[in-house]
Amino acid sequence: MSRQVLIDQVSAQSVFGRLLHAHGTLMRAVEARLRAEHGLSANDFETLLLLARAEEGSMRRIDLADGLRLTPSGVTRLLDGLESAGLTGRRDCPSDARVTYSVITDAGREMLRRASCTHAAVCEELIGSHLSPAELDELSGLLGRLPGGEDFD
Repeated sequence: MSRQVLIDQVSAQSVFGRLLHAHGTLMRAVEARLRAEHGLSANDFETLLLLARAEEGSMRRIDLADGLRLTPSGVTRLLDGLESAGLTGRRDCPSDARVTYSVITDAGREMLRRASCTHAAVCEELIGSHLSPAELDELSGLLGRLPGGEDFD
């Protein structure tokens, strides 16, 4: 293996490490603010966001698990809490009794509306205040080229 290849691999590893550390720092800050101001975890917020963006505000639970990058049992535990709080509900599939849909409620939409303001403020404080608009655009484009980065808008 040439020296140049090793340097490139170390560079990619360094970027990976920076991404992991930045992700952890950002998620802790987002989680702390969402919990303090709205009683939501970051996963709760993302669940409400995915449901609100979905057609008719509902998704199959297995698709929701995939979108959240959680196991089916993990999404079940997550949804149990959101359902208890009245932020989501369940709907059976009329054509397949094995399929269950999660549905965002009006209360869930209102919670998402309020929590989105907090989320936007934290993102601006932690990211936007450190980068110019051009740098934000460039970073977004670069991250969009990584595996999974194209999935988010």
